[in-house]
Amino acid sequence: MRERLLTADAVQALLVSHADATQLPAMRKRLDPDEAAIGMRMRDLFDTAKAATGMPLTEVERLMDHAEYESRMAAFCVLDFKARAAIGDPELHDLYLRRHDAISTWDMVDRAAPRVVGGHVAGGPYDVLYELAVAEHPLRRRTAATAPLYFAMSGTDADRAVGFEVCAVLHADPEPVVTNAVGIYLKHAGSRDRGALEAFLAAHAAAMPRPALRLAVEKLPPDLRRSWLG
Repeated sequence: MRERLLTADAVQALLVSHADATQLPAMRKRLDPDEAAIGMRMRDLFDTAKAATGMPLTEVERLMDHAEYESRMAAFCVLDFKARAAIGDPELHDLYLRRHDAISTWDMVDRAAPRVVGGHVAGGPYDVLYELAVAEHPLRRRTAATAPLYFAMSGTDADRAVGFEVCAVLHADPEPVVTNAVGIYLKHAGSRDRGALEAFLAAHAAAMPRPALRLAVEKLPPDLRRSWLG
């Protein structure tokens, strides 16, 4: 896609042009029953967002105001694309947190939180992660567990230790959308530091929901995986 999109209206128009009703049933599985949606291939959504990487943040925020899932998802994808070129940018981090109200699905969190939030707080201070971990809304708590994925891939030992601490707060959360994110962090961070993962599991595995535990041990050798799963 060679076109460069610089306004929310231009992005919205292109998203609507990709409307495909056959995509709606699969999309509906992750949306609230009354949530507005266009219905389109996710590849088209990502390509549209990538073409809007140069869009001013004021226009990104305007896109977040749209009711349709795809418009808001595109906005958070734009933040992610911007962060890839400017890890640690405080303006991206601040907009994500200020407009967390526009996030309605786990995939919006997963798309943007690691680079936009995790990339900013890497190296500390980490206060925002602990604040999000005790937030009332489950998707804010998912951000707390998902942002540290940046640490698992690119952070320091100190960063990853904070990720483990945040996951310790959330390991028995009542919402699967949160505990599954915990399992995903543990899986990736554990591939960098198996000792830290096993110490975490020794302390918390008994209280973790089964799906989260399966995710956490997924990269361990088969014999260790079986021992943790029982």
